[in-house]
Amino acid sequence: MTRRCVVSKEKAKGTSFETAIVNYLKTWYPMAERRTLHGVLDKGDIAGTHPALVWECKNQKKLELSQWLLETEQERINANAELGILVVKRRMYGTASDQYAVVRLEDMIQLLKKAGY
Repeated sequence: MTRRCVVSKEKAKGTSFETAIVNYLKTWYPMAERRTLHGVLDKGDIAGTHPALVWECKNQKKLELSQWLLETEQERINANAELGILVVKRRMYGTASDQYAVVRLEDMIQLLKKAGY
């Protein structure tokens, strides 16, 4: 029974973080919403921003960027999207705008080039 409570607490923490990020994204993407889980065919945590974007959110104490970026990349492939963005909870910073957005360097270069930099 204790294990169930821990899992529920972790899930609630993740849900709360995803909801905060969705609410922030709605400033620019009014149709942003949390996605339902699809197991190994998951297409990210947030939909409704742009078909070319996949958003994966993580709210965990221990940072596992390498593993999370692999997961984000797989979800990008599942969604047939151009870019996977990993949003990671930044400890001691409560507002959504202060969280980390992580992308692979290759993806960052492509974004900069498309923006004219």
